[in-house]
Amino acid sequence: MLKNKLNLLVDFQKVTTEEWMEVIKADLKGADFDKKLLWKTNEGFNVKPFYRAEDIKGLTTTEAEPGKFPYVRGTKSDNNWFVRQDIVVKEVAAANKKAVELLDKGVNSFYFTICKKENLSLEFITKLLDKIPANKLELNFKTCSNKTVELVNLLIEYFEQKQYNVLELHGSVNFDPINNMLSCGKKYTAEEMSVMLEAVATASAKLPFYRVVGVNAISLSNAGAYVAQELGYALAWGNQYLSMMIEKGVDTQMAAKKIKFNFGVGSNYFMEIAKFRAAKWLWALIVKAYAPVCRRPDCPETVDGICYCAMKIRMHAETSSFNKTIFDPYVNMLRTQTEAMSASLGGVNSMTVLPFDTPYKESDEFSERIARNQQLLLKEESNFDKIVDPGAGSYYIENLTNEIAQQAWNLFLEIEENGGFLANVISNKVQRDLKATAENRLKNISSRREVLLGTNQFPNFDEVSGLGGDISNKGCAKKSKGCSKESDIETLKIVRGAEEFEKLRFATESATKRPKVFMLTIGNLAMRLARAQFSSNFFACAGYEIIDNLGFASVKEGVAAARKAKADIIVLCSSDDEYAEYAPQAYELTKNQEILVVAGAPACMDELKAQGIVHFIHVRTNVLESLKSFNALLNI
Repeated sequence: MLKNKLNLLVDFQKVTTEEWMEVIKADLKGADFDKKLLWKTNEGFNVKPFYRAEDIKGLTTTEAEPGKFPYVRGTKSDNNWFVRQDIVVKEVAAANKKAVELLDKGVNSFYFTICKKENLSLEFITKLLDKIPANKLELNFKTCSNKTVELVNLLIEYFEQKQYNVLELHGSVNFDPINNMLSCGKKYTAEEMSVMLEAVATASAKLPFYRVVGVNAISLSNAGAYVAQELGYALAWGNQYLSMMIEKGVDTQMAAKKIKFNFGVGSNYFMEIAKFRAAKWLWALIVKAYAPVCRRPDCPETVDGICYCAMKIRMHAETSSFNKTIFDPYVNMLRTQTEAMSASLGGVNSMTVLPFDTPYKESDEFSERIARNQQLLLKEESNFDKIVDPGAGSYYIENLTNEIAQQAWNLFLEIEENGGFLANVISNKVQRDLKATAENRLKNISSRREVLLGTNQFPNFDEVSGLGGDISNKGCAKKSKGCSKESDIETLKIVRGAEEFEKLRFATESATKRPKVFMLTIGNLAMRLARAQFSSNFFACAGYEIIDNLGFASVKEGVAAARKAKADIIVLCSSDDEYAEYAPQAYELTKNQEILVVAGAPACMDELKAQGIVHFIHVRTNVLESLKSFNALLNI
């Protein structure tokens, strides 16, 4: 046995923040701390390189308890969530068969999208839910907006026929007219929408644990929204529905309990955790402002007659399509795994992990199985469902939660001051702001400020998609159908950050000759190797064939080797100091033949340009635009 136990508080001297800062500034050697080490987020706030106990002093979130108002630490006393699989009901018997098979594979939640052509009936519902124990899992449905009330009534009839206890039934019907506006331009007036919301909420009164009004913020995420932007809009969206139902006479506590939020989750790991924590907190504050009266006198969560149960948000998370790629698709598994971790640690009620091949094809049994197992591994192997809000108390996560909450709240207030979410959708402000956000993110991806592994950085040099460049009507490229009605409502575009890079690679695959890029490495060993690696990754993003080399004794020897290899592009890789000598030599030997590229931005760049050398690539180069220009030069 150990005679002496380690006592961290005694054996390690306490170090103050000031002492840490002195060491950091010394290591920076005069460089500006703010410019070097502060991270300016897309949400508009700064993230520090380290946080200390004093950074969470005064934050009210640190005093919260799991399952207690304001619910920042969760709306329940555990961290269990439903593992959901989405099924498109193209043929009712096939959909039922698939669902029944999945019951033995870890799925305990289904989302049935019922196609428009289906004729809803009790017989249809009976066939769809045959051998599915509705009281043992979560059931979710989506159909056309004008059939939602009919669907709710049929579900109630079916459940009564089966003699289910309604208190054991959990699920949702995704009625979301604003999302119809955003996705396909369908236009509703405020009155039309209010009437529909009241009808759906009233029809579902017999199903107390069924949420029938959806806030599909996943549409915002897939359109490129930042974390705080998605949350701020989602809160305004939910508040729009809540106020409409209340104004139509729906009881406040029931109206709040009928709303379900469907969020996207991206790969910004800690930010996403903080987003879900902030969502629980802010939605509770919004609902509390309506003072929902509790109708159960024996409810333990009633305080002064106010229903705190109504303040508990119901959240579903779905992995975002924005960052998913066609090339190197198995990396999508890494992305969705961290996204699933963020959602589970953030305390969602249910989750859908999209299969890795979703961007380019209809998912198959293998990819769907992997997606399911990603959640099951978090539960069964990593015990993520056992610990409530593990991020609580983390100096970093607590600060992120507060910062994101503040940014989202500011956006929420701005939307409310401008007439509410519906008014901002009708005026197209929401759509145009999201379009600007997406353009900014795509710009960051094109210049590698935002990295998509395998697409704009470290691509697989020899990978071929085999898709022939045609991905229309496949996977995430699918467009909304059935909403062609003319409208002045602008729609949100599903955006994938990798799409423009993928077009370059498709063009290369379709070309009669795959371009060859030859690394003419010469001079300083360290610099030529580093620049050859940089340049190889640069041009491989367009699918070009890369020919690397260990080095040449002269420029002439290197050019001769490039010609022997039938290179289309020769990249001169050396040090800045040596370019003044080597670049003019290379230009004279390649002039009017191969395309010469200098790897770097040497001090003599202007002089080299004056001599006729025009192509330079370096860390400040916009990779996408540069590769497009090379494609044009090569007639691809």
